Amino acid sequence: MFSTENVGLLLLLVLGLWARSNLVASSAAILLAIRFTKLTFLYPVLERRGVEIGLLFLTLAMLVPFAMGQVQVRTIWHTLWTVPGVLALIGGAVATNLNGHGVGLLTDHKELMVSLIVGSIVGIVVWGGIPVGPLMAAGVTYVLLEVLRWIFHFWR
Repeated sequence: MFSTENVGLLLLLVLGLWARSNLVASSAAILLAIRFTKLTFLYPVLERRGVEIGLLFLTLAMLVPFAMGQVQVRTIWHTLWTVPGVLALIGGAVATNLNGHGVGLLTDHKELMVSLIVGSIVGIVVWGGIPVGPLMAAGVTYVLLEVLRWIFHFWR
């Protein structure tokens, strides 16, 4: 009952509830439910495909305005050539690249996940941020580590 995994997930559940982060709290609760119902065979599936499934739903949510006709093609074309449109295009490309590096970082250093989640909770509580996911946080962490490596030759 009180294994390291259970205590860690319970701690994340409590932190998520305290920080009013429904995503962290729900994720921890679902993983605890999977653990207690002995459906742990789902862990590798979630680990392997969970990010893809999450990104699918995130992309679906972002594209709903197009599907509902709330955004016109003409508006998109016009906006694309404005300064905010070009900056959004660059921002999307940079964020996607950072997310790719974040996946690599998390693959090589799974132990960083708890720090990323706790950091996200701090960002929610202290700065009123929105936790869009550990990939972007891992991407930013990757950049910070690269800066440290460049300055101090710190990270191997």
